[in-house]
Amino acid sequence: MFYQIHTYTELQQQIHDDLRIQHPEWVKSNGECPTCDSYESRLREMLGALTRTGSNATRSK
Repeated sequence: MFYQIHTYTELQQQIHDDLRIQHPEWVKSNGECPTCDSYESRLREMLGALTRTGSNATRSK
């Protein structure tokens, strides 16, 4: 199903939900999902690095 994403928070929630739907075997019986948490953390790190790189490129112009 297609959902239009408008904010970073919505994107995070969509990824959170989709990982759990696509990989139910990753979700523990208590609802925790360490693998999902790891993916989400890596995405935040990558986006943060891109944001910092983008802001540095803007300053150097």
